[in-house]
Amino acid sequence: MGSDPQYAKWPALPLAQHVFTITNPYATRPAQQAALQSLQDGINENNMAPFYKYLAHPTDGILNSTGETTSSSSSKPTGRKPSAAGMVASKSVGATLPWDEDVYNRLKAENDKELEEFQKEEDEAVEQAGETEIMAAKGKRADFFAKVGDKDKAVATYEDVFEKTGILGTKIDLVLAIIRMGLFYGDKALVKKHVARAKTLVDSGGDWDRRNRLKAYEGLHLLTVRSYNLAAPLLLDSLSTFTSYELCTYSNLVVYSVLAGSVSLKRVDFKSKVVDAPEIKAILGADGDDKLLALSGAISAGPGAEDAEMQDAKDTVSPAAPTKATTAVNLTTLGTSTDQPETEMAVDFSPLAQLVNSLYNGHYKLFFQALALVEEQFLTQDRYLHEHKSWFIREMRLRAYQQLLQSYRVVGLESMANDFGVTVDFLDRDLAKFIAGGRIPCTIDRVTGKGVIETNRPDDKNKQYQDVVKQGDQLITKLQKYGQAVRLRGSERA
Repeated sequence: MGSDPQYAKWPALPLAQHVFTITNPYATRPAQQAALQSLQDGINENNMAPFYKYLAHPTDGILNSTGETTSSSSSKPTGRKPSAAGMVASKSVGATLPWDEDVYNRLKAENDKELEEFQKEEDEAVEQAGETEIMAAKGKRADFFAKVGDKDKAVATYEDVFEKTGILGTKIDLVLAIIRMGLFYGDKALVKKHVARAKTLVDSGGDWDRRNRLKAYEGLHLLTVRSYNLAAPLLLDSLSTFTSYELCTYSNLVVYSVLAGSVSLKRVDFKSKVVDAPEIKAILGADGDDKLLALSGAISAGPGAEDAEMQDAKDTVSPAAPTKATTAVNLTTLGTSTDQPETEMAVDFSPLAQLVNSLYNGHYKLFFQALALVEEQFLTQDRYLHEHKSWFIREMRLRAYQQLLQSYRVVGLESMANDFGVTVDFLDRDLAKFIAGGRIPCTIDRVTGKGVIETNRPDDKNKQYQDVVKQGDQLITKLQKYGQAVRLRGSERA
């Protein structure tokens, strides 16, 4: 059993989500105002002078590029303009974070005061204590830089502590802290580098807890770089062992796991790891016998618990009525000393439940409606999902098309359009793009009648035969060229 995690509190990743919400054109005005208030509270509470300057400086701030300020005096900016990639949703800001020179000076003064205390503590440790106390003092300094949002200094100080410590568990915790700094600022290159570094450390003898925590870190990183097929197994495995609340909430992990599994897993794996997974059924809902009862005795299977009744409602036009949002229950922490954080918010999982059930059961009209709700409620509102939302929607439509067409050799275009609840022209255009890209093996004939879709099922034996013939032709061509070269050399010798 390993030691308790260290350096696991900072940076406060929800603040990065607040910055994203402020700049997100899909967010409602009340949501943007609430995010702005939470961001200001976090900056003031943690004395985040560097982060405040990064966001709100009238010249270099990523939120106030137009130069808005509430103070007549402003200092001349120094250094290059920071990159906003990975933190802001768009250049248009819905709610502005004003720059106040007096506020910045007050925050900076508090930072300087804390740094002096850390330096004093470190000097005393050097004179009177041992190496352990010196490392503890340096670790406090590193956590301080992470808390105030100074990325460069935080990473450099974490690296300094890493080089001078010999405890493997502490080394892993330090690398995970650097990964969170990269996630906070959307630095994918930094995250990729240190995820690989953390995997090497864990493989060299990391304990069970840190090995499981790394799964969630790596899965989230893979999600941000659109490797959903690699992220899905890691995120789904993390559901039963999740304790990394410094990374995201359990509700967010459920959303990430379900979306990654839905778009990337084969149907058999999708059934076993998503549709029938106990952790997901407990939250999204299932049949009556499978619903999870909360400690209070109330049903906590999630708002999708009634989705079983949708099996007889294939022709229903409107989606299921909205249900009350619930809080996800992490089964891993029940009965243990690890509690879910107070910041765990109630989430309406009904669109996810409808998406999963309608896709697996072949209720494609409900599936398209659920997909629209998932885009509106999750894909456009989360900083990790927003960047790839168009790709996700396209891949999910493709998956539904493939699932229906693989069961038929000939399908009427109008019949398929009715199944999906879309117009014939839309379906024709959408399928044409996938057919042209080689994603769906079929052809559309609209010359006669209302249109027919003919599938060209790949025959594995015929494909193998064609591959052998093709490779044989290539080999014969090479042998002929070799033979010609040999004859030419023989004639030269003669």
